Amino acid sequence: MNNTDSKSCSTKLRPETFLAFHICGVEKLTKDTYLVRFILPANSQLGLHPGQHLVLRGVVDGLEIQRAYTPISPATAEGYFDVLIKCYQTGLMSRYVESWRTGDMAFWRGPFGGFLYEPNKYGELLMLAAGTGLAPMVPILQSITDNADDETFVTLVSCFKTFEGIYLKTFLQEQAGFWNVRTFFVLSQETSPELLPWSYREKTYFGRLGQELVDELVSRCRRKPFALVCGSPEFTKDMARCLLSAGLMEDSFFLF
Repeated sequence: MNNTDSKSCSTKLRPETFLAFHICGVEKLTKDTYLVRFILPANSQLGLHPGQHLVLRGVVDGLEIQRAYTPISPATAEGYFDVLIKCYQTGLMSRYVESWRTGDMAFWRGPFGGFLYEPNKYGELLMLAAGTGLAPMVPILQSITDNADDETFVTLVSCFKTFEGIYLKTFLQEQAGFWNVRTFFVLSQETSPELLPWSYREKTYFGRLGQELVDELVSRCRRKPFALVCGSPEFTKDMARCLLSAGLMEDSFFLF
């Protein structure tokens, strides 16, 4: 690493300026989703609140593109941060990301995001996530379970097409072991509980997350819920409508 590289890496993250970070690992989680680890200098922390996001800059065919991604590593992680990235066949940024190799540099700016989690502010968080919309939920959830003084209840509902497509299974199973955390899955392209492992059968729904299930999830919350929603624009719009119909006020949910 030359001097200019180390200088760019050790500068504090800012929303208006892209900084260079080295890639130290690329793991393929599913056929189209990657977990990428970036190095932070001298065991420093990234400095994001849980659930905040960064903007990545890429250049493909001479065209500059920017996309937002949420680190899934704990806010307290030292020396690295992890990002979950889904690639699409026709996506320009996807072509750029799929070209990454260990040792490459990527350029990020931030942080961004209007939801700043505070311990014990809400009785219960109802997290509704579709696909990589799981990303902002992960550091928020981990900040709760890492803090013995935070007694917030969490109900996390993750929507995927198939069981094989579920990200971070081990992490989610570990989190479900905490006294204040429940995890559920909604699989849109599966129909048979018998094909799932035993530990998933009682907490997996089939089809799509719609009004009936949202009503049930809200009614089963142990305390007054505050909902967090992240997914595609269509999913987010649907969930906002379902939450309002389920009786939540507009100031009782946040749409990432």
